[in-house]
Amino acid sequence: MIHQMEAILHEIVNFTIIILELMGVFIIAVSAVKGFYNYVRHRPEVKLSLAKGLAMALEFKMGSEILRTVVAREWEEIATVAGIIVLRAALAFLIHWEIKEEEKLES
Repeated sequence: MIHQMEAILHEIVNFTIIILELMGVFIIAVSAVKGFYNYVRHRPEVKLSLAKGLAMALEFKMGSEILRTVVAREWEEIATVAGIIVLRAALAFLIHWEIKEEEKLES
C-alpha cells in the first residue's frame, strides 16, 4: 500500500515538474519574442520587459527544482538539485536587481 502511494506521489511530482518547466520555457519564449519586437520598434522598455519575463520564468523553473527534491533519493542528487536552485536563485536576484535599476532610470 505504501509503495503504491509512493509511486503515485512520484508520478504526480514528475508530471508537475514537467508542467512547471514547460511554463518556464513558454514564458521565456514569449518574453523573447516580445523583447525582439520591442527592440525592432526601438522601444525603451525592451530591457525591462525581457528582464521581467526572465524573472518570472526563473520562478517557475525554481519551483520545479524544489519539487525535484521530493523525488531525489541520493545525496548526490540532492546536492545537484541544491546547486541548481542556488544558481537560479542568484540569477533571479541579479535580474530583480537589474529590473529595479532599470525602473529607476525610467523614472
